[in-house]
Amino acid sequence: MTLTNSDVADLTAFRRDLHRHPEISGKEAETARRVTAALGPHAPDHLLTGLGGHGIAATYAGAEPGPTVLFRCELDALPIAETGTAPHRSNVPGNGHLCGHDGHMAILAGLARLLSRARPERGRAVLLFQPAEETGAGAAAVLADPRFDTVSPDYAFSLHNFPGLPLGHVSLIPGPVTCASRGMEITLTGRSAHASQPETGTSPMAALARLMPDLTALSHGTLDEAEFTLATVTHARMGPPAFGIAPGDATLHATLRTLTDDRMAALVNAAETLVSETAAAHDLSAGIAWHDIFAHSENHPEATRIIETALDALGLAHDGRGLPMRPSEDFGRFGHSARAAMLFLGAGQDHPALHNPDYDYPDDLIPSGVRIFHRITRDLLG
Repeated sequence: MTLTNSDVADLTAFRRDLHRHPEISGKEAETARRVTAALGPHAPDHLLTGLGGHGIAATYAGAEPGPTVLFRCELDALPIAETGTAPHRSNVPGNGHLCGHDGHMAILAGLARLLSRARPERGRAVLLFQPAEETGAGAAAVLADPRFDTVSPDYAFSLHNFPGLPLGHVSLIPGPVTCASRGMEITLTGRSAHASQPETGTSPMAALARLMPDLTALSHGTLDEAEFTLATVTHARMGPPAFGIAPGDATLHATLRTLTDDRMAALVNAAETLVSETAAAHDLSAGIAWHDIFAHSENHPEATRIIETALDALGLAHDGRGLPMRPSEDFGRFGHSARAAMLFLGAGQDHPALHNPDYDYPDDLIPSGVRIFHRITRDLLG
């Protein structure tokens, strides 16, 4: 069974409608409403809404016992202004679907169409539309929702489009595929003073200037090495924007990144020690808060083989180019309780990169993604 031309046209229109109305992490109420409306005519056997926030889980059940297979996409957009000129460009100033989550939603909506026409023979297929992926909070919230216990998947699959790969080419490997990361917010507090008498205060200027290169120096190696670490300074602010005040406070943001979760604790400890020692050396107090915490995503060997078998049956080329990758993805949390794997679907070698202001999801990937997920469903559930 495949999508009809009419299906593809409908799904393309659905994707573009979602693109016009982006909502950022945790604010996806209207997006969830649009998804629920799109699923309605395709009659899931069970529908959970408000899951871990605005999440949706649509279940298509077989008549015989069997495994539960989850397919996950993301609801949220980004707080980035879109500069593209397509007729379906964002209608929301400052927000845009610039990571392709609109296209991923369209793929699961397409899978729902096929499953509604022919249920699995056994087990259950669960289509999860997850909130708040971009902040790393969504998967944890879904898993913590008591109602997710009724889902409890045996297998979990996801895909992400991948600019830089040929259109439709698949990248897939077992093992780590995306990095663990977390945002570090550092506050330095001293004492402000008149700019003509800086000696009467305690400025964070020297500490801030030292911390930026010293944090960056915690970076080590490449993704080919298990010991890979990367510290990236992403924001700095010191005092108010004034000429008459010697500042008494500063804020510094950095992102810490490791290939696997077990390496993160050492990097966190090194960064925290560096901050406390630097603050003490300059008579400052320091505070640290953590944000956007992502576990690394690891492809389970069995789940990876299942995807490979489906790709081979469909005649789709695949290799491991570009993997593992530095960006983070909170799909990894589903792998803590299910055999999980994520594939990466080429969006074109010259396509704008993810999070670029002129990015737009290639509509040609919608039927490809549906075919892959549908084949996995049939291979596992009949």
